[in-house]
Amino acid sequence: MPIGTAGPLRINGLFAQGDYQVPLATTEAALVASYNRGANLITAAGGTSAMLLNEGVTRTPGFAFKSLVEAGQFVAWLVTQFDHFKQLAESTTSHGKLSDVSVNIEGNHVYLVFEYLTGDASGQNMVTIATNVVFNYILEHTPIEPDYAFLDGNLSGDKKANSQTLRSVRGKKVTAEVTIPPDLVEKYLHTTPAKMAQFGQMTTVGGALSGTIGINAHYANALAALYIACGQDAACVAESAIGMTRMEVTAKGELYASVTLPNLMVGTVGGGTGLPSQKACLDLLGLYGSGKSQALAEVAAGLCLAGELSIVGAFCAGHFSRAHHKLAR
Repeated sequence: MPIGTAGPLRINGLFAQGDYQVPLATTEAALVASYNRGANLITAAGGTSAMLLNEGVTRTPGFAFKSLVEAGQFVAWLVTQFDHFKQLAESTTSHGKLSDVSVNIEGNHVYLVFEYLTGDASGQNMVTIATNVVFNYILEHTPIEPDYAFLDGNLSGDKKANSQTLRSVRGKKVTAEVTIPPDLVEKYLHTTPAKMAQFGQMTTVGGALSGTIGINAHYANALAALYIACGQDAACVAESAIGMTRMEVTAKGELYASVTLPNLMVGTVGGGTGLPSQKACLDLLGLYGSGKSQALAEVAAGLCLAGELSIVGAFCAGHFSRAHHKLAR
């Protein structure tokens, strides 16, 4: 897969601090050019402030009983077992920590949400293995035997768009913002803050009319290219591309833009991160290895912000079709 880079992208984050040259694996030349333009604009404006808000990866076993009464009895036993569940789960990993187990009852079905902190790994395999040990313990020791049960009841949102994470988290939740003077908007995007805010208002309504989950222009473009380049699980783009973009005009006539992504499934150890090409891309960012995953999440959010600014600018300036016609060739 061809690799292009976008940058420098200046991130003023809790974990990511500095100018980053971001690798993008894509066959679409216009994509790299667009993200490069947005990154340069953000850097010219002093950089984006980025903040990791929360972390957590889930696995959600489901249990079926004959009646609501049996489901309730099962839950009454289960809520006394957290300390033992934690010990069992953490015996399978040197990095993962079971942080919470919550209960959802739907008739005679019980869904358990096991939430973990996974260190610098994306953690999906980690939480599956850990939860499986607890799941087997439950089946062997529960005083109320379920009719049937499965390791995951599809409540986790794994690899599919879902609305629950907009208010919670799966993976890493990050928000990023930038305030851009109108002269820089004109110089880089050939439009105005007011026009971009109008575009945001219209497309927010359009998104609501279409029933979309979250409001953004194209997070999936940035995340797919970044995930493939850096050895992440590309299928997680289905969930990671959920989020909110907002653009407003400040009292000083500047453009305020922000993105919030609650579902970034990124890691800097494990999985595909150690493969030669993928490790090289993480090394280009300076973000390979332990202690780097939070920074990678903040860079991913900054990259998405760059893409939102560039594509909205292209629509507002009437350049969107022309850019694709020129650069795609």
